[in-house]
Amino acid sequence: METSSKPRLQEQFRAVMRLHHYSIRTEKSYWYWIRYFIRFHQLRHPLELGAAEVNAFLTWLAVERQVAAATQNLALNALVFLYDKVLQQPLGQVGEVVRAKRSARIPCVLTHEEASS
Repeated sequence: METSSKPRLQEQFRAVMRLHHYSIRTEKSYWYWIRYFIRFHQLRHPLELGAAEVNAFLTWLAVERQVAAATQNLALNALVFLYDKVLQQPLGQVGEVVRAKRSARIPCVLTHEEASS
């Protein structure tokens, strides 16, 4: 008796990542954030979730976890990849997300005396 069950989400994800020639490190990073997103929403399947839940997750990362802007962007990119390429269900507009702020980098300027010492 054959069972034609759908591949698990992780198997689907890996197959699509490799099809698009992403690096193993990117695959691991993206999968980390996808798992984090699923756990954040009490283990609900991403097909049951949408842009509102992605917004809630990304806002929580910025406000509660106070992650760096690059970290929040990585999580967003992982979820956009999941929905667009793996689930083939585009998220649409991920709008009102509280964005993590990049810290202002103040250039270090030395006087001639400081530079020569």
